[in-house]
Amino acid sequence: MLAEKPVLRIYNPNYETELHTDASLEGYGAILMQKSPDDKNFHPTYYMSKKTTDAEKKYSSYELEALAVIEAVKKFRVYLLGIPFKIVTDCSALEKTMQKKDLVTRVARWALLLEEFDYVIEHRSGTRMTHVDALSRSPIDIFCISFDNILPRLKSAQDNDNEVKAIRELLRISAYENYCDRNGILYKFVEGKELVVVPDSMQTEIIRNAHERGHTGVKYTEKHLQDYYYIPKLRQKVEKIISNCVHCILINQKRGKKEDLLHPLQKEDTPLHTYHIDHLGPLESTNKNYKYVLAIIDAFTKFVWIYPTKSTTSAEVIAKLDIQKAVFGSPFQIISDRGTAFTSGDFADYCAKEEIKHHAITTGLPRANGQIERINQTIISVLSKLSLENPNKWYKFTNELQQTINSTYQRSIDTTPFELLFGTKMNIGGLDKLKELVEAEFQANFEAQREELRKHAKQQIFKIQEENRKTYNLRRREPKSYRVGDLVAIKRTQFGPNLKLKPKYFGPYSITRAKGGNTYDVVKEGNHEGPNFTTTCAEYLKPWNTMLEL
Repeated sequence: MLAEKPVLRIYNPNYETELHTDASLEGYGAILMQKSPDDKNFHPTYYMSKKTTDAEKKYSSYELEALAVIEAVKKFRVYLLGIPFKIVTDCSALEKTMQKKDLVTRVARWALLLEEFDYVIEHRSGTRMTHVDALSRSPIDIFCISFDNILPRLKSAQDNDNEVKAIRELLRISAYENYCDRNGILYKFVEGKELVVVPDSMQTEIIRNAHERGHTGVKYTEKHLQDYYYIPKLRQKVEKIISNCVHCILINQKRGKKEDLLHPLQKEDTPLHTYHIDHLGPLESTNKNYKYVLAIIDAFTKFVWIYPTKSTTSAEVIAKLDIQKAVFGSPFQIISDRGTAFTSGDFADYCAKEEIKHHAITTGLPRANGQIERINQTIISVLSKLSLENPNKWYKFTNELQQTINSTYQRSIDTTPFELLFGTKMNIGGLDKLKELVEAEFQANFEAQREELRKHAKQQIFKIQEENRKTYNLRRREPKSYRVGDLVAIKRTQFGPNLKLKPKYFGPYSITRAKGGNTYDVVKEGNHEGPNFTTTCAEYLKPWNTMLEL
């Protein structure tokens, strides 16, 4: 109720503002209050509470009160800076302390910090400050309070439980397995503790209530319950309840080894068959309005094309592919992410016209397009160094960078991309007299060399892929399999401003199609946050279990 309307209100910089603070040895608290024009009363807009450290516990009372004020203005600085406000405290010495000239170093430093604010201090008796006083005190064990309140219901449930009735009948004859009956409630002694026996009809409710007090894990939920209740097979039942908690499914990260093993793409043994394609940017705008880089890499030869672009539209992507088509023809397959340039209808129409198979990788899974991601890192790093003196001229270095990458030895193919594609070394300038002598030899052996180089490159690629697969899979485990119709939660893959505390998962979603490589098409079920439909992988899925009877 304290965190909802009509108590809590939204902050408004035009309303009269007060900051109420209080401190104790255990902690300090503050409430940012504003006077509502609706009912002319002050309402909280923000609460703050914090425990004192061991060092702060040694402060004097007025230093603790000053500390509460300082921590509060630091916490609420964005709300208080630039507006007049009142600091309300129950420490009469605080106002006089801030006016002294011979302050101790610590308090003097705090006083200087307050100089940037437009405030006045008002003393108010402690009896009128109980609302903020509560935030500075030791927390009450809410679990104990709830335990006392639930005992009457437990007694009633025991009275209607056949197993409990049977145990009571046995107790009338003799002692039985550490059970005892006190005031009509059945208890059991376990490791020196007298625990209430929870009948089957209330076990789910008791476990769920204990878990939902902080959505704690299995270990801590079980520990809390073991202090008060006796529930047979407690660990098993706690695990089942928590595995079906919607909040935990949506918020918690997946634990243990990450799912999904590495599945290298099938490589063709011919150049220019498959392109990996991606955008980089936005980069610093140039006088030609270039803001992005379109990078394309041939999957077999690792030959790279780098184009500065003004936007990330499909029209510019198609224009650059047409430039390449004039020299190299169209590829048979293009692999890209799910950027709007590659998921648009225009790009789909272009691929259909050119008979290109387009494969869009799973959202939030950049390793599926790993070749272009690696080359992107090189492009950004080198461009930033080349354009260090004049950052808005970076586009002038793209041709030189493309030439350098394509003429550099690469371990995965055991040669240079240019030599693998064309069968000869690139002329990168500075030719000496020997070049004229060896050109004829290269030309004569071009056909034979090219086939030999391609065969060797394919063997090298398979060798590196196998090494990468073994190393990568050491840190992975077999993914969980899902079937069409299964309900799941999907991982949030994008986190922008103000989204850090948002749920880590969306759901529920229904599996509509099981694809290769442990990827799935899913569609939204119900009205909740998240895309209406998308493609994701087993690593980013959680089962959306249906609560079953314990």
